[in-house]
Amino acid sequence: MAHRYYTVSWDQLHRDSKALAWRLIEKGPWTGIVAITRGGLIPAAIVARELDCRLIESVSVITYEEETRREPRVAKLPAAAGDGSGWLVVDDLVDTGTTLKVVRSLLPKAHFATVYAKPAGNPLVDTFITEVSQDTWILFPWDTEPQFVAPIARSAQPK
Repeated sequence: MAHRYYTVSWDQLHRDSKALAWRLIEKGPWTGIVAITRGGLIPAAIVARELDCRLIESVSVITYEEETRREPRVAKLPAAAGDGSGWLVVDDLVDTGTTLKVVRSLLPKAHFATVYAKPAGNPLVDTFITEVSQDTWILFPWDTEPQFVAPIARSAQPK
């Protein structure tokens, strides 16, 4: 399956993460936030600031090597979060839901929030901001550098 690419700038990520905090403020108060590493670290920091939450934990689930999906492996547990009661779990994106399934098994009572969601993973997240198509590969600002990109029309013309 060919990927479509959607580039997210630092400014857009900040605005979208702040919008996520707006949606989450009425669902709190939160005991703490668990960031799913690595992609959830920056959105979690923005959400934590906006919600004035200072207790931050992380969980590391490795599911990708570059753009290739692999069997999920938990590399770090969120020890302070217990069963997740009162905790908010934040990630940048839910794709197929593989990572969220693993983390939900660790923190079954937590509230799960992502900035972006794809249709296959959407039912596994409690709160998100923007839905993108399943074949879209989001290029986050920490993965990209500014460079020239050809107009969409050039790649959309039949060959």
